[in-house]
Amino acid sequence: MQMQIGQTIEIVYQAKSGEITQRKIEVNGIRNGRIRATCITTGAPRLFLAANILAWQLIKKGAIA
Repeated sequence: MQMQIGQTIEIVYQAKSGEITQRKIEVNGIRNGRIRATCITTGAPRLFLAANILAWQLIKKGAIA
């Protein structure tokens, strides 16, 4: 499975600091190993390095809590 623009996904992400977080995001763009997204919880734009995503899964429409 490959993530695509417009999908809502849940990720496990490791920040540069080493902190590991779990987030639900909507993918806005993918380019050069970077993922532009909107955080579902805060509505804030975010930028993630694909190499730092430890795991991800697609969230089915209507399943966002």
